[in-house]
Amino acid sequence: MKKKSYQSLCFLPLLLLIVALLPACKKNNDAGAPPVIENIRSYVASPNDTVLHKAVANGQWVVITGKNLQNATQIYFDGVPANFNTALFAPNSAVVQIPVIQFSTIDTAKLYTVKYATTAGSTTFAFKLGPAAPTITAISNVFAAPGDSVYLYGTNLVLVQHFLYGGTPVPSFKSNSDGTSLGFLMPATTPTDQILVDAKSGTANFKIVAIPTITGVSDENASPGDSVFVYGTYLKNIQSLSFAGTPITSFKSSNDGSSVRFILPALTRSGLVSVNTKFGSAATVYNVNDVVTGRISDWEWGGNFNWQWWGGSYYTSGSPDFPGNSTQYMVLKTGILSPAEGNTYSSYAIRMNGAQWVPTANMNDPVSNWAFKFEVNVSKPWNGGTIDILSGIDSSPIARWEPWQKTATTTAAYTTNGWITVTIPLSSFRKTDPTLGEGKGAPISKIADLLTASGNSECLVYIHNYSTSATATGFYGAFDNFRVVKIK
Repeated sequence: MKKKSYQSLCFLPLLLLIVALLPACKKNNDAGAPPVIENIRSYVASPNDTVLHKAVANGQWVVITGKNLQNATQIYFDGVPANFNTALFAPNSAVVQIPVIQFSTIDTAKLYTVKYATTAGSTTFAFKLGPAAPTITAISNVFAAPGDSVYLYGTNLVLVQHFLYGGTPVPSFKSNSDGTSLGFLMPATTPTDQILVDAKSGTANFKIVAIPTITGVSDENASPGDSVFVYGTYLKNIQSLSFAGTPITSFKSSNDGSSVRFILPALTRSGLVSVNTKFGSAATVYNVNDVVTGRISDWEWGGNFNWQWWGGSYYTSGSPDFPGNSTQYMVLKTGILSPAEGNTYSSYAIRMNGAQWVPTANMNDPVSNWAFKFEVNVSKPWNGGTIDILSGIDSSPIARWEPWQKTATTTAAYTTNGWITVTIPLSSFRKTDPTLGEGKGAPISKIADLLTASGNSECLVYIHNYSTSATATGFYGAFDNFRVVKIK
């Protein structure tokens, strides 16, 4: 009995202390009183668990501190509801993750607020939660005409308050849902070279640049008087243009700057294609008006004829079906091809002897730095049947040329407007896939996958119908100047 009485006396002070504290706890954290937010802290452990006055919305966890927070029913950040677990709540704190916020779609009247609702009421707390400062990385078309749709690309292009394009205010614009683009109509005023986007989260300045690029030439070995196109980007505001080292004094750019057209003058030598604009310059790394560099066959008696004297239909020059080329070229002609018809022999193929595709010293270059090129004239509609290109090594990877194939399921008859240059990067040569077939497997990873160790190999160009049905047409076209050229 004495022992029991002693234990009761020992616990009496603790009980009295708890009873004494109950009124104070009820006063400070009353479940029947509305919530109060005093601050928002970082959830990261000390010493970084500091009071936050602003934050970039990035899905981070925070601690809301205050009073009467235990019975939360809704928590909104910038008007966006957050998911939460009340097991992480106490009367004076609540651990919650900031929700994903699309600032392009929120109610801006609720921006920079945290609303906290409980069974007893709600409160709103001012908290500057927003995106990071905007950035601009690109413009869809710096040469757009007044009134055309244009897009800025970047990050956090939301909550924009003011937008100036080349010093001209743009009153109407729209962000996409994730803030990676900002659409507007090109202003009528001719822009200068600066863009300014002023958003709630900061300001982005961007210098309008349009450094030109050259991606291809319609016919690298055209004849004087032919119409030639140089393809690329930002080919406008051109100050000078040269082709094979010869100045071109009259030319016309496309509206979107993707090409420039001119009539080829008489040329005296081979050389680069170069262009200079108000924003910069570009030039090819390869020569045009050049059928010697990297040639495999040009069908010329005084050049590199290199035919194996079988395969192909015939060689000729001056045919009225292929005007604009006074030199010799090879013609390939077939009728409609049955399923699986076509091979590397007889009239289906053009077979050439060994030639130096790539200099031995360059065999370790990146595959994409080199390309197989040729001039071709397809004078009659062509739909179906693949032009395959391969070297003479065993199990050679194949490059497939199928310009009539528009999508995986649609085709359209193809012809050329005279002679054109076709460029096929060596990275387009693919191995055979057991299921998909020839030229449909993995791309080659090194030049040695395609050629002999010395870089000298035969060349075969042939037609094959890979379809299970007959082709819609036959093929009638002429080829010239097979060559391999460094393009990067």
